[in-house]
Amino acid sequence: MSTTTPQELKDVLSDGLMSFPITDFHEDGSFDADGYRARLEWLVPYGARALFAAGGTGEYFSLTPEDYTQVVHTAVDTCRNHTPILAGAGGPTRVAIDYAREAQRLGAAGVLLMPHYMTEAPQDGIAAHIREVCQAVDIGVIVYNRGQCRLEAHRLVQLADECPNLIGFKDGVGDIENMVRVRRLLGDRLAYLGGLPTAEVYAAAYRALGVPVYSSAVFNFIPETAMAFYAALKAGDEATTNALLDKFFLPFLDIRNRKAGYAVSIVKAGARIVGHPGGPVRPPLRDMDEDETEALRALIAAL
Repeated sequence: MSTTTPQELKDVLSDGLMSFPITDFHEDGSFDADGYRARLEWLVPYGARALFAAGGTGEYFSLTPEDYTQVVHTAVDTCRNHTPILAGAGGPTRVAIDYAREAQRLGAAGVLLMPHYMTEAPQDGIAAHIREVCQAVDIGVIVYNRGQCRLEAHRLVQLADECPNLIGFKDGVGDIENMVRVRRLLGDRLAYLGGLPTAEVYAAAYRALGVPVYSSAVFNFIPETAMAFYAALKAGDEATTNALLDKFFLPFLDIRNRKAGYAVSIVKAGARIVGHPGGPVRPPLRDMDEDETEALRALIAAL
């Protein structure tokens, strides 16, 4: 059981860079616990405020229940007393509850509640899904506003009133009007995280909206650059952030956008390039081809 209270977790998530480590697989696609542990031991000293185990970039959607337990256990055990671990949970409500309870049992500090996936749902149905997961655990819950889970501001207010452990809102939609409404209606009741893929590209705009932090995918393979970008953003150093956008992040997007699913595949390719390979992605994702990998290699080398 985590010793971090929901309010303490909210405070942690209100400042600093976060990331979601890739999940290490052997070449046959099975979970590589030793590789994952080594990855976390490499990344933790760079100073991310929190790490999301079994998140979207960690291929949550491809993990079996046994994988999930091993991934979260390895992350919590490796990062104990150093970095809070939040575990992904998503899919059908009862499945998400099972995963959230397992994350709590394993000692995760909180849960990132991801979309319910396949079916469309009305606002009151989405709210019921979130409410049931929150009420099933004692640890902090962060709603990931993305895909089929698009929550309107007034529903979020109701949920915050009903669920004391709902402490965060991570936006992966980019609806500026809704984000402004959320911030105006909820003020400092929640922690707000940017969650669009390659969040650095949107970070300045989101900061202006009152969303000061985000989770970085590139922290997985260029952690020094990821931390430098966040520090420059926080300091208002536009010369540095603009230079990194032009030199790395916008060309990075050009490669990432070539094929659906590359938001994960390109991160695994980057980790392989810098000498911290995490194995292949699992289907339905596909690894990048060699030409795309070489283009990424050149971008990293230019840093």
